[in-house]
Amino acid sequence: MATDTPSLPARLLAGLYTAYATLVFCINTFLLICPLILIAPGQTLRRHIGAYGVRLGLMLMLVPLRIRGAGNLPAGPCIVVSNHASYLDGLVMTAVLPRRFTFVIQHGVASWFYAGTVLRRMGYRFVNRSSARAGAVQTRAMLRDLHNGESLAIFAEGTFKAEPGLLPFKNGAFLLAAKAGIPVVPVTIRGTRRLLGGGSVRFRWSAVEVDIAPPLPVGDHAAALRDAARAVVLARCGEPDAAVALAGAEPDPIAATAEPA
Repeated sequence: MATDTPSLPARLLAGLYTAYATLVFCINTFLLICPLILIAPGQTLRRHIGAYGVRLGLMLMLVPLRIRGAGNLPAGPCIVVSNHASYLDGLVMTAVLPRRFTFVIQHGVASWFYAGTVLRRMGYRFVNRSSARAGAVQTRAMLRDLHNGESLAIFAEGTFKAEPGLLPFKNGAFLLAAKAGIPVVPVTIRGTRRLLGGGSVRFRWSAVEVDIAPPLPVGDHAAALRDAARAVVLARCGEPDAAVALAGAEPDPIAATAEPA
């Protein structure tokens, strides 16, 4: 009778890879790249160190990083929105996107030991989900960034779950884009859920693919932008649609403070 249980050699090989990848990741990330970011002068240099450090780490972990559609990124300011399946997604996007992109991260991450300090040194933005006043201040700062020619990268689901499935997209990124009059670029990440997915503490080998779609036309209707971006990502991510069961489950601080006038 057929069975899906991996053979003993396959389990041993998987265990060896988990141990090896964990060792490489910890040494490269926490003992090499993060200290360099902490002492490096200038935000641009810190972001370069982060990007090339991630690429080095993936290479040493024997993880291919495949990027499609890099030419679709506009030369001017834009907002990249992508799916989110793993804590590794931010690292992968750091390696893929040009240094002009500022990541928007949940406020709680800023208090994480070590990692929070590193992210602040890289000039990333934090959004406070629990405070409307703080969210408003942060939203105005992001709008200034966009008007000054910078670009943002936002995980549009706002979080990730252990189970595969594309969650509902929050409105905030699209309200910012509509108000600033800049394009939205949908990006799809594949492979990170298997490599180190939500709820897992074990590395499992997987190639990682980042698919950058053409920018969506600039428009003033945030909901239409949101739905169009999500449709692109859903068609490319290879995961089921989890929007119906979870729609409206979590607040969106940017949406609460970035409604177009």
